[in-house]
Amino acid sequence: MTEQKENTHITVTLDEPLTRGETTITEIIVRKPNSGALRGVRLAALMEMDVDSAMLVLPRVTAPALTKPELILMNPADMLNLTKELVLFLLPKSVTSDFQND
Repeated sequence: MTEQKENTHITVTLDEPLTRGETTITEIIVRKPNSGALRGVRLAALMEMDVDSAMLVLPRVTAPALTKPELILMNPADMLNLTKELVLFLLPKSVTSDFQND
């Protein structure tokens, strides 16, 4: 489940919460990446929702910042949802405006 917050970030509710020490993480905020957050990633691979590419970018744009080990152990449904939201930020407004009209 996701909740839209402006155009700069979105909150994703995890199906399987993560445990970090004594803290349970149930929601992750995904911020719209800037070009610096995309360095070292092939955009075509990211648009294809390549897991390795997403694992490189997500720690740079999530709050709390996810670690690669957390992403590796994450429920695949949660990884898919986070990656989907990340990819949607990369689409031009002309494309995403069509989503709201359907």
